Amino acid sequence: MQAPPAPGQQPSPQQIAAMQQAMAAEAQKRGMTPQQFQAAQRAQLEADAKKAGLTFEQYINQLKQQAYQNHQRQQQVAQQQAAAGQQSPTTPGPPQQGQQVPINPGTPDSRAVAVAKWLRSQDLKSRTCLLNGQRKDMFKVKRALRAIESPAYTAAAKKKNSGLPELTPTFPAAEILKLLPLSLLALRVSKTDPHEGHSHAPPPKPTKRTKGLWHVRIEQQQDISPDLHYIFLYEGPQWRTKLYAGGALLLIMAVIMFPLWPVKLRIGVWYLSMGMVGLITLFFLMAIFRLILFVVTMFAVPPGLWLYPNLFEDVGFFDSFRPVWGWQEEKKKKSKSSKKGADHKHAAPTTANGQTPSAPITTATSAATEGGAYERRNLTPRIEEVEED
Repeated sequence: MQAPPAPGQQPSPQQIAAMQQAMAAEAQKRGMTPQQFQAAQRAQLEADAKKAGLTFEQYINQLKQQAYQNHQRQQQVAQQQAAAGQQSPTTPGPPQQGQQVPINPGTPDSRAVAVAKWLRSQDLKSRTCLLNGQRKDMFKVKRALRAIESPAYTAAAKKKNSGLPELTPTFPAAEILKLLPLSLLALRVSKTDPHEGHSHAPPPKPTKRTKGLWHVRIEQQQDISPDLHYIFLYEGPQWRTKLYAGGALLLIMAVIMFPLWPVKLRIGVWYLSMGMVGLITLFFLMAIFRLILFVVTMFAVPPGLWLYPNLFEDVGFFDSFRPVWGWQEEKKKKSKSSKKGADHKHAAPTTANGQTPSAPITTATSAATEGGAYERRNLTPRIEEVEED
């Protein structure tokens, strides 16, 4: 493998020929000509440079610098491994800490598929996020590590034909979880602003967003750290989605072929549709009647009577018709002054000397008024709504 040219150095003719051959092979895979593939790559690079806030030339130079540094780092790691003689060419071990491992976009590793399938069945307290307009399940790395280090994973890995790699000191939980990004089954993401990079001004008022719905983007460095977030790209077998799609297709075909149905079946469907129309009409008539009844009773017998008071409440179907009738509820809000008055009213009475009398004061009757009549207190227990502080 030829090394990339250093920044500021022109590529050799052999390097140019190798790059042209690689570009032609990639264009042939995508069903494009080399010119069309080159134009598409240039447009993508210009868009990435615009997002990064750089010019096209600056962005190209930055990519060249990164490629040259990565190649130098890989050469240094290879030299250190060859000098130490720790790794054998026939038995590759786990990647060293800080070493960049290429991601294989081909067929995923069977061990990675088994780990992804097992993690999908665990409670990782995942949340829904948006990646390029698509909903994905996002989880935190520390919860995945806890699940892999749990006894449940050890028991599942010991089962026959489970496909799960065993948890050992030389192959810890972080290395097992690293199998997912290497096979593109889960990738590290970070929260981003959907309006980032746009020229329009931010809205004057913050829009109400759905709780837990993040806009995320995939990070270039796929690290494993407890505080990082990953999304599942592995969806598992989609047999349920395919079953729903097949059922919907059969239903649409049955509706389209309605003229070909038997006469008795069409007559039955007509009667069912008329029954549904009757039920809907009866529901609207009941809603209008209960409104008229409430308006009449609001003036005749305040505070007003409702027929099926829970009809439009957020309850179950049968609970919507229970109870059959009920009075309009009056919401009483007590002000702070009334609260103070109530506290003063329920305070213990004192004498002229400021002492509390020993004998209890009867609350059934109050002092006699000027006309000689006694005012009787209502001792019926009541429930009142109090304003929260």
